[in-house]
Amino acid sequence: MKYRNLADTNIKLSNLGFGCMGMSEFYGPSDDENSIKILEHALEMGVNFFDTADQYGHGHNEELLGKFMKGRRESIVIATKFGIVRKEKGAYERSLDNSPEYVRSACEASLKRLGIDCIDLYYAHRLNPDHSIEAMMTELASLVKEGKIRAIGLSEVSGEQLRAAHKIHPVSAVQSEYSLWTRNIETNGVLETCRKLGVTVVPYSPLGRGFLTGSITTTDSLDQNDFRRKSPRFQGGNLNRNLELVNSVKKLAEEKGCTPAQIALSWVMAQGDDIVPIPGTRRIQYLEANLGSIDLPLSSTDRNYLENIFTVEAISGDRYPSEGMKGVSK
Repeated sequence: MKYRNLADTNIKLSNLGFGCMGMSEFYGPSDDENSIKILEHALEMGVNFFDTADQYGHGHNEELLGKFMKGRRESIVIATKFGIVRKEKGAYERSLDNSPEYVRSACEASLKRLGIDCIDLYYAHRLNPDHSIEAMMTELASLVKEGKIRAIGLSEVSGEQLRAAHKIHPVSAVQSEYSLWTRNIETNGVLETCRKLGVTVVPYSPLGRGFLTGSITTTDSLDQNDFRRKSPRFQGGNLNRNLELVNSVKKLAEEKGCTPAQIALSWVMAQGDDIVPIPGTRRIQYLEANLGSIDLPLSSTDRNYLENIFTVEAISGDRYPSEGMKGVSK
């Protein structure tokens, strides 16, 4: 395994992290015993960066990570998030809360569920435009000073929001959806701003919610509660147009004798040493395949081939249903 620094901190992150959301919700039934086995295997293979959030499974995901971390805390960099408030268990409806009072109460609740004294990287999951960034960052800075969090992150923010937050306290990471299928941060100023400020970029859904693996051609076989059944990109004509794009990933994978997922992950990591993707999986075979992408080189010709096909304009459909687009950067 290779490792990269988190911004200018002394925190070392494995080149490929692990997104744990799907182990609790959105992609079908949960299996905690199997999830723990996969997390343990990831750690054995050198993965040390694990990402969760308080809203994943309404706290279940943090509790799962808490069980996994027992006796292993020193080997793990844990990231979690606050700011999305779900209305009720199982419901997708949500509101956004970045008030200082909520920041503190959410942090305390996450620490308890995780069973730890300090969160390595604590993100604002989404920003509420009616709440003060300055007040939120001031409270987060207090939590750093108190030793309850080590580093501050933001998720799905604009370049302007990042600059405003960074003036109050250094932001170490920005988590944004970033993949061949979602390249908005290259054109909306977010990636440029991160690099000017020395902020690490953490791409979530680097496999396009599984779409870039080439294994999803219809939503019919997905679990009835699978989030992708409601995602605009997986619907009707949008899906058909997007499938035409993914054929290029399959083609390149065949030429190189690897999986489409490895091509997609290798492309993301090739965008810079300041980028640490966090793909998730619920199968050990996919975990091992994903990690194989770390040593898969893509030539500039390979990258240009993919980038000329996966332009921002070529992608069909929004990333989320309308409810999920609250606080999402364009």
